Amino acid sequence: MFEKLTEKLLGVVNTLRGKGKLTESNIEEAVKAVRMALLEADVHISVVKSVLEGVKSKALGQEVMRSLTPDQHFIKILHEEIVRVLGEGQSGFHFPSLPPGIVMLVGLQGSGKTTTAAKIGRFFVKEGHSALLVPADVYRPAAQQQLKVLAEKAGVFFFEPNGEKDAAKMCENAVAEAKRRGIHRVIIDTAGRLHIDEELMEELERICQRVNPHERLYAADAMAGQSAVQTARAFFEKVQLTGIVLTKADGDARGGVVLSVKATTGLPVKMVGTGEKIDAIELFYPERMASRILGMGDVLTLIEKAESTIDIKTAEKAAKRLEQGEFNLDDLREQFKQIKKMGSLDQILGMIPGFSSIGKIPKPEINEKQMKRMEAILDSMTPEERRNPKILNGSRRKRVAMGSGTTVAEVNTLYKQYLEMKKMVEKMKKGGIKSILRNLKGSF
Repeated sequence: MFEKLTEKLLGVVNTLRGKGKLTESNIEEAVKAVRMALLEADVHISVVKSVLEGVKSKALGQEVMRSLTPDQHFIKILHEEIVRVLGEGQSGFHFPSLPPGIVMLVGLQGSGKTTTAAKIGRFFVKEGHSALLVPADVYRPAAQQQLKVLAEKAGVFFFEPNGEKDAAKMCENAVAEAKRRGIHRVIIDTAGRLHIDEELMEELERICQRVNPHERLYAADAMAGQSAVQTARAFFEKVQLTGIVLTKADGDARGGVVLSVKATTGLPVKMVGTGEKIDAIELFYPERMASRILGMGDVLTLIEKAESTIDIKTAEKAAKRLEQGEFNLDDLREQFKQIKKMGSLDQILGMIPGFSSIGKIPKPEINEKQMKRMEAILDSMTPEERRNPKILNGSRRKRVAMGSGTTVAEVNTLYKQYLEMKKMVEKMKKGGIKSILRNLKGSF
């Protein structure tokens, strides 16, 4: 999402590299370049002005710390200002001590409300809470069926409308059921429209009067740009929103809505949808997002993703095999599965500090399609071939290539990469993990 903006901002910072100190002249030049980068990313003009005024006053009013170079000092200030406009601190959800906590999602049709409702339900389940999804879109039967399918996929409860056509009454019944069953969270998926109309707003007001949702979240389509911000204001006037969930943030959006929404609406961003998978949603941390925008990585989110997706027993088993110097193609296949659970490869790499500033890595090394082809090759092998790769002779490799829809050359490339990994594992057994880390550190 922020690839172009990150690239341009890092380009601005690089112009200060090698300068002896920050001067009024080079600060003015850098600020102009940042202004263009933010405007091209569709950041609201008032936010651009606020960020630049803060950057300029801080850069001119502070002495460069001895431990920082001018470019490092500038990016530090820019990071502080971006955090400020994003809203300092993670706002989180606010629910009463006695369940259920009620979340109502509102927004225009096509903004991703239904999918987001299921994602939020899945998020609560992973946090140790039970959740009930309520299909309060009484106008589109397909939306109710979609939510039912997503509820099953997310592992959450689904409230059966049983023909109820009054959205407010349905929500009231759902909350009553949640109380009876001791369900912790109720997520209401409301109806959307192609545009804001009085009928939609009146219905939302009735739902609020009946069940008084603790969190009233506007689903803002990141692809919609500034129009999403303007629409959020209209909803806020009627239902007193408590926050925003950004949807489709993994798409080709320029990122301006993320930087604009808090400053222009006063509403905190609570969560961000990061992909199509049911668990591809995360809490919004302004400092982490600012770090990603500036190509500084996001190690904390990366660790959290790993902790929540990697199977501990599988990881422990793999660790023991590595300690013994054992590594076959079954192990490689398992590593691919674990990486896929964490999300897209580009997202994972984007969370690694410094990755954005080292230039483009050759496509075959980071291409998601390439990984899928490698998985197909491994899946086309017999269990015996994966356990004992030495038996992969010419005829077997040809069969594997045909079975996976790849070429013999690709099978050979995968085998060579496996051999390199195996050498590393064998070194690990001989010299220990600390020795390997020292060697790796020395190579960068």
